[in-house]
Amino acid sequence: MGKITIVGLGPGAKEHLTLATLTELKKRKPVYLRTEKHPTVEFLKTEGISFHSFDHIYKNTDTFDHVYKNIVEALLEKAKVEDIIYAVPGHPLVAETTVQQLMEACKGAKVNVNILPAMSFLDVLLPVVGLDPVEGFRLIDALQLDNQEPDPDSSMIITQVYDSLIASQVKLRLMDYYDDEEAIVVVRAAGVPELQRVEKIPLYQLDHLEWIDYLTSLYIPRIDMPQKKYYNMNNLCGLMERLRNKDGCPWDIQQTHQSLKPYLIEEAYEVIEAINSKDDYSIEEELGDLLLQIVFHSQIAKERNAFNINDVIRGIAQKIIFRHPHVFKNKTANNCEEALNSWEQQKQKEKKETSYTESMLSVPKELPALMRANKIQQKAAKVGFDWDNCNDVIGKIYEELEELQQASKEGTFDKITEEGGDLLFAVVNLLRFYKVEPEVALSNTINKFINRFNYIEKNALSKGKKLENMTLVEMDKLWEASKK
Repeated sequence: MGKITIVGLGPGAKEHLTLATLTELKKRKPVYLRTEKHPTVEFLKTEGISFHSFDHIYKNTDTFDHVYKNIVEALLEKAKVEDIIYAVPGHPLVAETTVQQLMEACKGAKVNVNILPAMSFLDVLLPVVGLDPVEGFRLIDALQLDNQEPDPDSSMIITQVYDSLIASQVKLRLMDYYDDEEAIVVVRAAGVPELQRVEKIPLYQLDHLEWIDYLTSLYIPRIDMPQKKYYNMNNLCGLMERLRNKDGCPWDIQQTHQSLKPYLIEEAYEVIEAINSKDDYSIEEELGDLLLQIVFHSQIAKERNAFNINDVIRGIAQKIIFRHPHVFKNKTANNCEEALNSWEQQKQKEKKETSYTESMLSVPKELPALMRANKIQQKAAKVGFDWDNCNDVIGKIYEELEELQQASKEGTFDKITEEGGDLLFAVVNLLRFYKVEPEVALSNTINKFINRFNYIEKNALSKGKKLENMTLVEMDKLWEASKK
């Protein structure tokens, strides 16, 4: 097996070619260029350096992924018989996909790899756009936009904007994060005096430039909070922290976990109402309101050094992974029932590992009573504590109804309350057998009652009557009409 020495040709000017690289290229070894489309190549010719290029692969292959794969395979074949040099534009380890793939492939093939340092396009681009790297920036490969996410909170540099087609794809991707009018800097051939071109344009004009080529990169300065058009989770947490600062909003500053409890419940129910209305815009809005409550509570906890939003996110992410071994590990679940069983098994295992014990019937006390009753019955049924069939449950309902009637005759309020609860609990049991959510069933009935009663109100109003002056017979007649 031979050895592959990987060198970088620098940003483009011959002055940027390192002495070590030039010396290596002049050795009597086969030299392979990823592409001849680089300003330094003309200088190599004048220095009498012979080489082979892989440009023919670009012409005969449909996608960049296949191009890179074919180049790597070709280099490995060459290295099997002799030492070779592989030269790439810029720095071998900066936005050079073939080098990353080649290094990985050489491990498996047991081929030695040596990489010489070089100047990258960043070394000349940063002075052009006036960016100090200490301030931080995000580097993205235009050919990897599906796997790399733009971040307006950081300065952005996007490289390998090869042509107007890729520029169009980049523009559409960036428009998910930036305003169409956002000012961007387009730089071609940075650091190459005779070729360098710099132009500041609005984002929507990016693919209108006719001079974009393989030496083109983009620079977008970071966007400050008030000027943003699109926000992410970090921004939302930052806004909440600002509201809670001593010079923030007086109302937000005064809130506590206790004071926010009613809003948390209210926002959750508004989400449910939006879902029931099947209005996507409302669902989106109400989910945002609910998310704000989570961020609010997390910020309050952060201020007292209890936990923060990252702890909340990490905790639920770990729980999701742990409770879905049939997704993230080698277990299987072929249907919903098996998935739920897997979830419950992991949940019980989780409690044992954390030394956390609780009754099997433990459900939040703050749940609505119908929902809580249903969940408790479901848990009891899982260990066999259940009725044999729905007919037995119906019999229990009649039994509880008789006991309620008897309590009513005795006239003891506490006894009536107790028997009334027993009757409701039995009805919940029957609905569970029918696989009906009691909370949903009762909510639907309430809505139906409201609609029918509204019908009575409107008809009474159209006749100039007040409900309190109408007889029950008149109202019943309208009630029956509303059913139609």
